[in-house]
Amino acid sequence: MSHAPFEEIAEGIYCIETGLYRHGLAACYLVRSGEHLAFVDTGTANSVPGLLGVIDALGLTPEQVKYVMPTHVHLDHAGGSGQLMAACANAHLVIHPKGAPHMLDPSRLTAGASAVYGEAAFSQDFGALLPVAKERMIVAEDGQAFDLNGRALSFIDTPGHANHHGCIFDAQSQGFFTGDTFGIAYREFDTLNGPWLFAPTTPVAFDPKSWLKTLDKLMAFDPQVMYLTHYGRVDRPADLVGDLRKSIRDLAELALAEEGKTDEARHARLKSAVTGHLMDSARAHGVDLADARLLELLGVDTELNAQGLEVWLKRREKRAAG
Repeated sequence: MSHAPFEEIAEGIYCIETGLYRHGLAACYLVRSGEHLAFVDTGTANSVPGLLGVIDALGLTPEQVKYVMPTHVHLDHAGGSGQLMAACANAHLVIHPKGAPHMLDPSRLTAGASAVYGEAAFSQDFGALLPVAKERMIVAEDGQAFDLNGRALSFIDTPGHANHHGCIFDAQSQGFFTGDTFGIAYREFDTLNGPWLFAPTTPVAFDPKSWLKTLDKLMAFDPQVMYLTHYGRVDRPADLVGDLRKSIRDLAELALAEEGKTDEARHARLKSAVTGHLMDSARAHGVDLADARLLELLGVDTELNAQGLEVWLKRREKRAAG
């Protein structure tokens, strides 16, 4: 059985490449405690055969998976949930209360993602979404702890990037599986200054005030490490969180400069502004890649960030109109 590329990055924690778009863009995690397993995030439906191959490569079986824990229902994080649950007969899906309806019936996720990516690209990159039966779900409460053979994994409600986002705290490594809440730090952008973090303002629930409060909530745990979906392990999060706070504020301010300007060209202006801002930020961090390579690596994010900021502006404008 072929398996996805994977690496043990902490004791009993495996970072698995999910294969979306390019190597190094999106990961998920397998946590092992003795003979018991938990997945945090799943990648897409297309990722699942590779994840099952990792279990096989470790000499274990899908029946030993106890939990599947998507941080939120965006498809690079949860798109494979239905397929993975179907393959792991003893697993329970641990999910945010606001994400649970989308796992029961993924039709709205399919429709929303098709609108964002286009139907052909959605089908090719994300595959078909399968529902998860209600009796196999655990709708998680903030602070709820899950026992993985003596290893405590706690669900923490973390709105800001999405209102259906939860991070998972691993007490053993004093680390969080952060989904998108601790930002994006592609390894290609690491410099002598460390990882370069920026905020993903993906559609549809960007909320900068909630996100900044969430970061305070995470840092109150005094975490020693963060496991990012995009991408991999980052250490000394206390040294990095200021950069992420600045990114959230900067992107929000960039969007607010377009508030009330509802003409058809606004999206193009937002995308241009986001692109320029991220490139300037990367350069300031010491990233010395050629412009073309930098733009290539950021291509998905500049488009999605611009879309998410525009949705946020429309929500604000609708509220202001009464």
